[in-house]
Amino acid sequence: MGKRLAIEMLKVENLGTEYGSVRALDGVSFTAQTGKITTVIGANGAGKSTLLRTISGLERAKTGTITWSDTSLIGKSTESIVRSGIAHVPEGHAVISQLSVAENIAMGALFRRRKHKSDVKLALEEVYELFPRLAERNKQLAGSLSGGERQMLAISRALVSRPKLLLLDEPSLGLAPLVVEQIIQTIDDLCRKSGLTVLLVEQNANT
Repeated sequence: MGKRLAIEMLKVENLGTEYGSVRALDGVSFTAQTGKITTVIGANGAGKSTLLRTISGLERAKTGTITWSDTSLIGKSTESIVRSGIAHVPEGHAVISQLSVAENIAMGALFRRRKHKSDVKLALEEVYELFPRLAERNKQLAGSLSGGERQMLAISRALVSRPKLLLLDEPSLGLAPLVVEQIIQTIDDLCRKSGLTVLLVEQNANT
């Protein structure tokens, strides 16, 4: 049987984004394939975060195109982009410190198409299976977690919305290499099993 061809889910062509008179992105082009992790490596200030923010609609593209599953994302609202199956995990382990682990994860369910109680419960069980440490700390305040646990929590909150494309902004930032390896391995396993597409941006080429 022949090898199955990878499908291009995300296609970015000649993308440009500006902050006032400053050109943050200029002529960026790449594709991301279904069920794979695509990594963009660049130095600090190279526009990696801006790239993800532009894809997710938080910044507006000045030039170029962004196509997701044959649909243009240019001009669409962030809410519309999220509901199309794209989840964005920003840099910095962004969680709500005053809420528990379970409450943080449950917030991701707000963006699910199906919000039946049993369906959300199943999604929670699935992310706890991916990151058992969070299950052990599900009633603990997010602000009391370690950096690695907060990153796991931020990713879990995105995954509970059942995205087709996950945008990860420097998940290794400030974390021990072993923790980074565990997180990336978990994401890689999920891609292979579920067909999740991941776009990861990093400074560290060894991640």
